[in-house]
Amino acid sequence: MRNRNQKILRMAGIALLMALVVVMQAIGGMIPPVGGFSISLVLIPIVLGAAVYGPGAGALLGATFGAVVFVNCVTGADPGGAMVFQAGPVLCFLVVMAKGILCGLASGAVYKLFKAKNPYLAMLLAAIVCPLVNTGIFVICMFAFFLDILAAWAGGGNVVGYVLTGLILANMVPELLINVIFSPAGARIAKFVAPKGN
Repeated sequence: MRNRNQKILRMAGIALLMALVVVMQAIGGMIPPVGGFSISLVLIPIVLGAAVYGPGAGALLGATFGAVVFVNCVTGADPGGAMVFQAGPVLCFLVVMAKGILCGLASGAVYKLFKAKNPYLAMLLAAIVCPLVNTGIFVICMFAFFLDILAAWAGGGNVVGYVLTGLILANMVPELLINVIFSPAGARIAKFVAPKGN
C-alpha cells in the first residue's frame, strides 16, 4: 500500500512539473526576445524534477520542453525555430528533443552523483549543467546541420561572433544565472519532497 501511494505521489509530482514546464515555456514566449531568442524559465522545473525524481524524470521533463519548443517551431510562434523547421522538419524535431531530453538527463545525473556529499552543491551543479547542455547541444547541432540558418540569423555578420553574443551571452548566461539563483530554494524543496531512496 505504501509503495502504491509513493508511486501515485511520484506520478502526480512529475505530471505537475510537466504542466509547469508547459506553462513556463508559454511564459517564456511572452518575454521579449533578447538577441532574437527568448530566455527559457522552463529549465527551473526541469532541474527540480530531475533532482527530486531522478534522471529519468529529468529526461521526461526535458522531452516535454522539447515537444513544446517543436510545436512553437511548427506554428511559427518561435520565428527562428520556424526557419529551422522549414529547412529540415525531421532534423528540427531531433535537435529540440535531444537538447531537452539530454539537459534533463544530465541535470538529474549530476544531482544524483553529488547529493550525498552536499545537496546544495548538487543542486547548484545540476542548475549549471542544464543550460550548458541545452545550449551546447543546440549550438553543436546548428553548426552541424543548419549553418545557413545561423548565417541568416547573424545577418551577414560573423557567425561565431553571433553564437557567442546572441546565443551564449544574451541567452544561455541569463538562463544559467536564473537557475543558479533558484538553486538554494530548489535544494530545500528537493530535501523535503524527494521520495526515499531517490
